Amino acid sequence: MMDCWHTLSVACVRPKHLTTGQVHSNQDIVLGCTSSHPPFLRYNYKSIALSMFNTSTSISACSSARPPPPHHAIDDAGTSGNSTTLGCEKVTSSYLWLFVLAGNLLRGIGESPIMPLGMSYIDDFATEENSAFYIGTVRSCGMFGPTLGFLLGAFCASLWVDIGLVDVDTLIINSKDVRWVGAWWLGFLICGAVSIMASLPFWFLPSTLPKQGEEGVVKRSSEVNGIAKEKNGKMETPKQTQLKVSGAVTEFFLALKKLLGNIIFLVFLLINILQYNSMVGLITYESKFMEQQFNVSVSKAIFLIGVIILPITIVGMFLGGLLVKKFKLNIMGMAKFACITFLTAYVLNWVYFVCNCEVLQVAGLTVNYSGIREPSFVKEKWWSTCNSDCGCEANHWDPVCGDNGITYMSACLAGCKASVGTGKDMVFHNCSCVGAAGPANLSAVLGQCPRDHCAKAFPYFVTLLSICAFIICLGATPMYMVLFRSVSPDLKSFAVGIETLCGRILGGLPAPIYFGALIDKTCLKWGTKTCGGSGSCRVYDTVAFRNIYLGLILALRAGCCFLYIVLFILIRKQFKQDKEMNATKSIDGPPIKLPVSDKNKGEPSCMEMTVHEDTYF
Repeated sequence: MMDCWHTLSVACVRPKHLTTGQVHSNQDIVLGCTSSHPPFLRYNYKSIALSMFNTSTSISACSSARPPPPHHAIDDAGTSGNSTTLGCEKVTSSYLWLFVLAGNLLRGIGESPIMPLGMSYIDDFATEENSAFYIGTVRSCGMFGPTLGFLLGAFCASLWVDIGLVDVDTLIINSKDVRWVGAWWLGFLICGAVSIMASLPFWFLPSTLPKQGEEGVVKRSSEVNGIAKEKNGKMETPKQTQLKVSGAVTEFFLALKKLLGNIIFLVFLLINILQYNSMVGLITYESKFMEQQFNVSVSKAIFLIGVIILPITIVGMFLGGLLVKKFKLNIMGMAKFACITFLTAYVLNWVYFVCNCEVLQVAGLTVNYSGIREPSFVKEKWWSTCNSDCGCEANHWDPVCGDNGITYMSACLAGCKASVGTGKDMVFHNCSCVGAAGPANLSAVLGQCPRDHCAKAFPYFVTLLSICAFIICLGATPMYMVLFRSVSPDLKSFAVGIETLCGRILGGLPAPIYFGALIDKTCLKWGTKTCGGSGSCRVYDTVAFRNIYLGLILALRAGCCFLYIVLFILIRKQFKQDKEMNATKSIDGPPIKLPVSDKNKGEPSCMEMTVHEDTYF
């Protein structure tokens, strides 16, 4: 469901020369209107097998005919209703992306109060020993949402985008093909309806709750300082003090100054920003990494993340809160626990590089037509003597797998001169380029060649990823409690709000951009749209992809490791100072009791002079 909103055109008439399911793009989605279906998505893809779907006549992919004009030598193109075979007319731009933008803005506004106010709400009305357990439980339950979301995403990604408009049995490609587009739009409809229903219980929450163990105190206090007071035999409600805008702005900046003056909070904030960057980058491109590195479909990758990895993170968060409650850890213990778990997970992250997978062998890209690996991608090597007389479209991507284990960008570039079968069962024969790489049957089938070695390493990668996720999440709840214990109680909600805001703006927004930009540098073969411009990536350099993707995550987490150590040192120093201060006060003896005059009989016989310690540890 990622990268779901691409170029939208507003053509309502499907060209007669295109059959249902035939297309030129995996990124351009076209709105279609028919008499039997409402206006909806219309997506097509281009394949040689489509043109021969209803015939058993043998075709020759390699033809000596002159290649078509440059703007038709494509594999990635949007097709509008008024496009013709003789020219290129750009489709009308669409503003439907504004609805997606507005929807996400409204969703963000609705989600914003939940974390800063909800977590502070729990911490305010729970005892100190139960607070971490409750917060860990809530955050663990919150992970069920992403778990169900990944399962829903896997289901939607396995469905063809044009649900009800296309017979799935007529599709030539499957979910492992890079041209496959799942039903990305279905998830928005389901999640929107569920979000509306989930918001209803918030209307029934009380504005305040008695703190655990202090119900009686609250009741007696309410009798003295209750909302209603009796005056002259009548009940009067005290007037609510109205805060002026100027006063609110002043208080905001004073609170912000006090919060940013807390060095422990600042270090915590920097850790949170770096963790946001690494986590958002990891989640955004994890499924693509699995697809390219281990030759699994996107739907299967998303399903495994939702079924295996996210439940393990839920267990880790829950156990982290339970351990804080069980051992009654103070802020010093929680910081030490979080630091140890994160450093352990960081060391295990380096093992990711062991899970290596070779680059897909594509003739003219990663290997030459003799099967020898090429050090770099050179366009001129798309051609060879075995296909020089075929007149192929150089930019067309309709891969076939030769019997020699090498993938060719199209049956034409493989030099295939005959075929048998129809649709997805089509087999090409007499492929001259297949024989150029060594003894073979000179035949090829539709699709990329499988990489069996990569598939065998995939279970080990998932196991390692699950272990690292569990260890990191084990220290997540104790680390979150450090935030509450390191700031003033009246600034807890504000601190969580600043932490969430900075994390999402400085971590959630830029991470997908620079992760994606660097990953795009590893692309070996770009699709080309009809009217110019790059489409989606067809083949990645999997080694460079792995090094950049995992290297970025490790670099960000290396910064987190350093800041974790700094945070622990600062908390230990502060904790030691507070302990020495308390020891000094205890040496001075018990509170001094001063006698009172006899005229105050009936009152306490003495008064105690005590000192309240202004500390949050």
